[in-house]
Amino acid sequence: MGEMGDISRICQSCQAGGPTVRERGRGRRIGVLCGTCWDIYANRRALEEGATAPARADPGPDDVDPYEPPACRHCGALVGHYPTTYDRWVHLALGDLPARDVAPGHRWRLETVPGRHTRVPVGIVAVRVRGIEPLPGDLVRPAHRAVCLSWDAAREAEG
Repeated sequence: MGEMGDISRICQSCQAGGPTVRERGRGRRIGVLCGTCWDIYANRRALEEGATAPARADPGPDDVDPYEPPACRHCGALVGHYPTTYDRWVHLALGDLPARDVAPGHRWRLETVPGRHTRVPVGIVAVRVRGIEPLPGDLVRPAHRAVCLSWDAAREAEG
């Protein structure tokens, strides 16, 4: 019985064990990784997908202030601030658009995260649409930088 616990506590990437080795992924199981391998994987994927927004401050249990979505530093528009399945954050537009109107590298969907031992949703994560192309009329959530009105952001999204 002890061996099974030891086997599950080995990083799938570097094959090392230790206290930081655990199952990783928010809403979707990504793998059993140590802290170092997880940071390398998550940072690489965040750069690839454009999920480079800062993490949202976690309100304390006594915080009763209303939450307002952050504003884009380029255009001032409100943006959705969502966690990804790999614990990084992304700014998305507040509404969905048909897939034909959004560049393939900027298509996201929002998924609910069920609780650990229940089907009741406890959160929302952003998942980038990749692999299978959506139909032109399917709704996707664009990354904010793809619909930002600022010239600097538009140039960054195209480049």
